Amino acid sequence: MHGLNLSTDLFFKSFVTMLAIFDPLGGVPVFLALTADLAERQRKRAALQAVGVAAAVVILFALFGQPILKALGISVEALQVAGGLLLVLVALELLRPEGEESRLVSRGNVALVPLGTPLLAGPGAIAATMLYMRRAATLGGTLSVIAALLVALLVVGIALRYSSGIARVLKEDGIDLISRVMGLLLTAIAVQLVAAGIASWIHHGI
Repeated sequence: MHGLNLSTDLFFKSFVTMLAIFDPLGGVPVFLALTADLAERQRKRAALQAVGVAAAVVILFALFGQPILKALGISVEALQVAGGLLLVLVALELLRPEGEESRLVSRGNVALVPLGTPLLAGPGAIAATMLYMRRAATLGGTLSVIAALLVALLVVGIALRYSSGIARVLKEDGIDLISRVMGLLLTAIAVQLVAAGIASWIHHGI
C-alpha cells in the first residue's frame, strides 16, 4: 500500500533532530551525577526507566498533540516558528552548557524526574516531534517519525547504560566537544524551521 511506504527523508531528518536534542553523550555526566548513589545494576535499571518514560511522554504528544493544536486554532506555521525558537534555546544550552548540578534533583525516582522528563522528554523534544508529525502526510510518514524517535531513544538508552565506560573513554573535554557540535547542528535545524514558517506566512498569509 502506498500510504504505508516509509519516508527515508523524514526518518533521517527526524532522527538527526531528535538525537541532537537528546544529546546522549552530553547527558552522560548528568546521568552519572544523578545516579551516583546507585549500584551499577540499579543505574542500568534507571537508564531503562528514563528512556521508557521519555518515549511514553513524547509519543503521547506525537499522537494526540495535533488534535489539541487544531482545537486551539494553532497553525502549522506558528508551530514551526515556535518550535524553531524553542530549539534555538535548547541548542544554546548545548553550545554554552551551564552547571548541570544546579538543575539536578536527588529526591524520589530520578529515572522519572528529572531524567525521563524534563531532561529527555522536554519541551524541545515534544515540539520537534509534533513538528515532524505535522509534516507526515501519510501513515508511512507517521511511522517514519515514530521509528526515528524510537531509534534516537535507543541510542540514548545505550549511552546511559554504558555511561561509566563512555565517561572514562571520552573524558569531560570530549563530551563537551560533542555537545557543542550537536548544538551547532541543532541551531541550523532550528533556523531552517523558523525560516520555512515565515516564508509560508509571506506567501500564504498568517
